[in-house]
Amino acid sequence: MVADPIEAASARCSADPVEESFPASAALHLTIIRHSLGWLAAANGVGVWLAALLVWPALERWVSPFTYGRWMPLHTDWHLYGWCSLPIAGLFVRWLPPPDHRHANVARGCVALWSLALLAAGMSWVDGYASGKLFLTSTGIFRFGLPTALVLLWACLAAHLWHARHSLRPAAFVARGLLLSVLVVVPASLVWAGNTRVYPSVNPDSGGATGASLLGSTLVVVALVGLLPWALKIKPRRERPRKAWFAGYLLFSMGVFGVIDHGHVSHHQIAAIVGLATLLGWVPLLGDYLQGFAWDTPFRWRGALLSWWALLVVTGFVTFLPGVSETLKFTNALVAHAHIAMAGFASALCFIILEALAPRDLHAAIGQAVAFGLWQWGSVVYVVALLALGWYESAEPGLLFSATPLTTLLYGVRLGAGVVMTAVSLWWFYRALSAQSSSQ
Repeated sequence: MVADPIEAASARCSADPVEESFPASAALHLTIIRHSLGWLAAANGVGVWLAALLVWPALERWVSPFTYGRWMPLHTDWHLYGWCSLPIAGLFVRWLPPPDHRHANVARGCVALWSLALLAAGMSWVDGYASGKLFLTSTGIFRFGLPTALVLLWACLAAHLWHARHSLRPAAFVARGLLLSVLVVVPASLVWAGNTRVYPSVNPDSGGATGASLLGSTLVVVALVGLLPWALKIKPRRERPRKAWFAGYLLFSMGVFGVIDHGHVSHHQIAAIVGLATLLGWVPLLGDYLQGFAWDTPFRWRGALLSWWALLVVTGFVTFLPGVSETLKFTNALVAHAHIAMAGFASALCFIILEALAPRDLHAAIGQAVAFGLWQWGSVVYVVALLALGWYESAEPGLLFSATPLTTLLYGVRLGAGVVMTAVSLWWFYRALSAQSSSQ
């Protein structure tokens, strides 16, 4: 007799050919990896097309009326809700007990529905149906596609947690239950924020984000990184005050966020500057915290994470300051900063998660030195080219309206870097598909 309910369910499903080769959890992990890397390749491919249009604008005649503005949401939103979000779902799946065959199959179906919703939304954006809100582009019925997939995935994970409750200690069950309770608001938040009548506070002197919104969103990322080693089940090296420092400074940062003004506050206000400056303390603290765990994966992606994190926090704070913000806001320097966040920091975070989820052969491909190096060098070249272009834009605002040799050169460098990064992402995607097909 099998006492554990998860083992019992697995035993009942032993006739499934996929499950004979891989446990149910491994099959679910591979599905998440495949969809994640697929969206990385797809969003990068659109990015290459956008970069090519900036070098050769005449190309747009061949695809009219599918203009640059219609393609852009596919690049930004597919990156955010496909590449950057699916691995986070994998992180939460990893933290739960290994699923049985039934829950794993339902979860895999939810992941497929997630991708189908993104594909349908992308087709609507190209066709001109868009809200105009950055990262909240879907309108009409397409606003509800991704939230529906998230609700179904949440329900599946909640049912699995309840089903496996006897395999967890009470404290572990409560911790996971609390996390799922917090995540239940995400789908509703997406629907609410996507309403065209809902807008966040705006910095009245720059037209960009306020200090409070930047601080709050960054603290969510900090909390996620803090959860990372625990969700991946990485053991602490030894008892050290690192966890206490992390928790203490996070509470302090949240307190600062709670007391500063959340309205339409200018970046000239001292409290906004001081509040955002508290993020600088996370540059050394985050690295010290992660080093307190006995990771069983190479340091490459964690090193990239910490390097891009330092650059992201420092440049984000500097470009918020009065004088600097007015100079660089809404130039290509802002695009460069977004790629520090997405191609640099967020991608490193996603690869750390995927390394932990991947089987041995795919694990080696994700951490492969050449692919890693090409991705990092491509990201660096991409960011430097856009920073240089943004700096020249600030001195000559009309620079981009004429095809000068300088703009063509820098846009060409950007295109080359994008091609390299897309090629690497396609290779990772191919390896993910091969790993899954070899299991069947």
